[in-house]
Amino acid sequence: MSKRKESSGFNVWRSYSDMMAGLLMLFVLIMCVSLFQAQKSYDEKLAEQEERAAMQAQYTSELDQQRTTVEEQQALLQDQEEQLTAQQEQLEEQAEKLAQQQATLEEQQEKITTQQTTLDNQEQELADQRTTLAQQEEQLEQQKAELAEQQTTLEAQAAEVQEKQEQLDRIVGVKADVIEALRNEFTNHNISVDIDEQTGALLLDANVMFDYDDTTLLEEGEEVLSQILPIYCQVLLGEEYRDNVAEIIIDGYTDTNGDYDYNLELSQRRSLAVAQYLLSIDEEFLDSEQIALLQEKLTVNGHSMSDPILNEDGSVNMEASRRVEVKFRLKDEEMISEMLRIVSEE
Repeated sequence: MSKRKESSGFNVWRSYSDMMAGLLMLFVLIMCVSLFQAQKSYDEKLAEQEERAAMQAQYTSELDQQRTTVEEQQALLQDQEEQLTAQQEQLEEQAEKLAQQQATLEEQQEKITTQQTTLDNQEQELADQRTTLAQQEEQLEQQKAELAEQQTTLEAQAAEVQEKQEQLDRIVGVKADVIEALRNEFTNHNISVDIDEQTGALLLDANVMFDYDDTTLLEEGEEVLSQILPIYCQVLLGEEYRDNVAEIIIDGYTDTNGDYDYNLELSQRRSLAVAQYLLSIDEEFLDSEQIALLQEKLTVNGHSMSDPILNEDGSVNMEASRRVEVKFRLKDEEMISEMLRIVSEE
């Protein structure tokens, strides 16, 4: 009995121990489960917090980017506003320019209208001018016909002028030849004389040939004449030129003292004295035929105080004005003068 009782007591404690062990195990299990769930919950919360932190960091980054973007957009917007303001100002300027251009266009339009009116008037004038031009062309044709006739006449006149020019050249050439022959002949005889290059006039100083206010030849004057006149006459009355010579002229001149009538007689008597001396010695150097020609061609003139010789200051050179000139005139000199007149007129 006692063993049963001992065994029964032991079993109770054993059961109790087992139950307590089971409860402990259950408690441990519950604690483990609780810890596991707590750990899991903690890990989930930790993960959730990390995720939230990452999201917050991402949000913060995105927010910073958005803030930067906003700032950039604000700066861009400000620039655009400034540009818009500038464009608005440009637009206003362009609007003002457009208004001015519109006004200019209206003025130009008005000018165009005026020009159109002017053009219409000009077209009318052009039509009138065309009519006038047609009339002028008709007149021009008539003038051409007249011009052709005038051209024919002019050609005939030109031929006549050419012929006269050839005659003139020949005559002028003869005079130049005579003057050159006179110069050469005096040079060959070593006699110095004053012969005009254009007229061939031989200048004799009256102060050498005559006393003052006298008409009688001095011996010195006769000596000068005896040297000069033979040579002059021999050239002019020689076979080469006698047919061309119309006159051998002796002209007397005085100074401007005294009256005209007295000086006229004085100049005539002096030129006559020279002519008479020439005729008194002509047999010494001329043959009978030449003497006859000399008497036929010799002319004596007195010019009084006309055509005086002047000094450089314009005053009269009294001594030089008292002179006798021996000159010649060709037969064709009148024709030369007439031809020169005709040529100058044509």
